[in-house]
Amino acid sequence: MQGADLVGGEGPELIMGDGSRWLDMGSLSYQASLGQSHAGVIAAIASQASQLCLAPPNADFPAKRELAAKLLSLAPKGFNKVFFTVGGSEANENAMKIARLVTGRLKFLSRYRSYHGATLGALALTGDYRRPPVEPALGGVIHILGEDPAVLEETMELEGPGTIAAVFMEPIPGANGVHLPRADYWPRMRAACDAHGTLLVADEVLTGFGRTGRCFGFEHEGVVPDMITVAKALTAGYAPLGAVLVHERVAEHFENEVLYAGLTNYAHPIGCAAALAALEAYEAEGLYTRAAGLEAVLLGGLKNICQANPTAASAARGRGLLGAVDLKGDSRFWERLLSALKEAHVLIHISERRGTAIVAPALNMSEEQLADGLQRIATAVATAASEG
Repeated sequence: MQGADLVGGEGPELIMGDGSRWLDMGSLSYQASLGQSHAGVIAAIASQASQLCLAPPNADFPAKRELAAKLLSLAPKGFNKVFFTVGGSEANENAMKIARLVTGRLKFLSRYRSYHGATLGALALTGDYRRPPVEPALGGVIHILGEDPAVLEETMELEGPGTIAAVFMEPIPGANGVHLPRADYWPRMRAACDAHGTLLVADEVLTGFGRTGRCFGFEHEGVVPDMITVAKALTAGYAPLGAVLVHERVAEHFENEVLYAGLTNYAHPIGCAAALAALEAYEAEGLYTRAAGLEAVLLGGLKNICQANPTAASAARGRGLLGAVDLKGDSRFWERLLSALKEAHVLIHISERRGTAIVAPALNMSEEQLADGLQRIATAVATAASEG
């Protein structure tokens, strides 16, 4: 997209200053779940701005109350508090703070091949290439490898009973390759946390609000976490906002204790209005169910890429409207792929480092647009592979 200004957008398309249109198959940074120019969200933002555009963090106003109530209605039974933040990183940071205050413990456990945010605490949880350049970050974070729950169980034992405040896990590590968990991973993780008095935090910043075909990704796993962190699709990207949803067994600690905060834009009115409109759109347009229904189309397109290019593409996987294909080739292959994608005017998440191409289109993208985007990607991969 370099060389021309981004000047507008319509649905899943971005419009450039030179008149070209690009098909966004990655929902920008995974947040644009309603695409561009969604009339309902824009109208809600305009209406809120005309009534109450600014508020102090401790203010009470209708959109704030309604959004908290709506989020709790979407969460499993037992969730009774919401802590609003500016975005996903801050949601995980504050979940860390809550976990330390509630348990009195210092340690956290997360996975390699994970991403939990760009601020220093969230980055400490992160298990990819973005963390090492800024270390030492927040101390006390243990990372584990793999999808074998026995590794998690053994690590918790070796670290010592009663030492880990919380386990932070993405239901599906999205930006690090869309790795689906084993069927027993989350149930055994829940059991291990219960055995050690450790809190379980589901990081739904990328997977939340329909990306996997359900409201939350952990709903596929048959467990209930202690906290849920959300952002991105919470507002469909139309305004900055995140949140920590807190189960009553955690929230009760603060009936007699203070949760010290200090977020200037806590529950910003514009963010609250955008979130209410986005959540209404997901339900009114049936987008959770629709994402589940289009999973077969998405996976079919990615598997076709592998079948047509066996030397360059080795595996495809996904859930809902989140999918990935593993690619292999030298640096010239990746250069040709990027060039071919640019020529096709299609945007996806490409990583030579991880050897993946990740697709996460808007939940309201038409089936025809989805098929078109997958075909553009297939053509680009074939072009890159054939020129080697």
